[in-house]
Amino acid sequence: MSIPFQFFNQLFDEYQKLNPSVNKIHQLFKNVGEEIINDHIAFRTLNFPEINIDKIAQPFIENGYKEKGNYRFKEKKLTAKHYEIPNNPSMPKIFISQLMTYELSETAQRLISSLYSDIQSNLNKASNLLFEGNFWGTPDYHIYERLLEDSEYAAWFYVFGFRANHFTVNVNYLENFDSLEAVNEFLKENDFKLNTSGGEIKGTPQQYLEQSSTLADIIPVRFSDKAHHIPACYYEFARRYPQSNGELFNGFITSSADKIFESTDYREPQ
Repeated sequence: MSIPFQFFNQLFDEYQKLNPSVNKIHQLFKNVGEEIINDHIAFRTLNFPEINIDKIAQPFIENGYKEKGNYRFKEKKLTAKHYEIPNNPSMPKIFISQLMTYELSETAQRLISSLYSDIQSNLNKASNLLFEGNFWGTPDYHIYERLLEDSEYAAWFYVFGFRANHFTVNVNYLENFDSLEAVNEFLKENDFKLNTSGGEIKGTPQQYLEQSSTLADIIPVRFSDKAHHIPACYYEFARRYPQSNGELFNGFITSSADKIFESTDYREPQ
């Protein structure tokens, strides 16, 4: 049993609605004869039982994905897991993180618990959480600002909810770019802003993984008072290297992923 391609296509369609840069980047690569192959898809959630990592992962596990890695991001108060389909590198890896809400301030915990209580009765009605988006209705900008004080991750999830946070171009499959540096230069030449936290490239060949990403597009979002412009989704680029056994490294580097998370950090519209 395997997940039909339309499942991933639907995820991608919902994702690119919040990231207008995606189509522009795809066209740039297409113009130089490239075909985009996806390395992994990332999702965000909370540590509550009905919506935690294991719940979000269920549709993937039911279709052949296996848990392959566990990660902890202490400063950002997150844990994460990644999943793969064994011996099928053409299928994208799945990276799911969750916020450990009990590590937030009491005020932030109360706000999040209230939101969670509001949706609990509707959770069983959701056919697939991955397509539910913001499950609790029009967000309040004051709540967004308050959550932002504690956790950018919490604020982002409050507004955008269950959806793909980012997709990832697999640089190994590109034919005209022999390095991640070359990809980054190509993007910058075409006026895309990169996440420079920890450097433009996170990771090294010695760690068997290099990653970079655009900054999240700033888009207008309807709040209860009016539309505000805030960061939404971003696009990642990953190059993997062979390990001593000759097989490509398929995991993730915590210190690198920690900086990739910052692609959605709040910044003022320009």
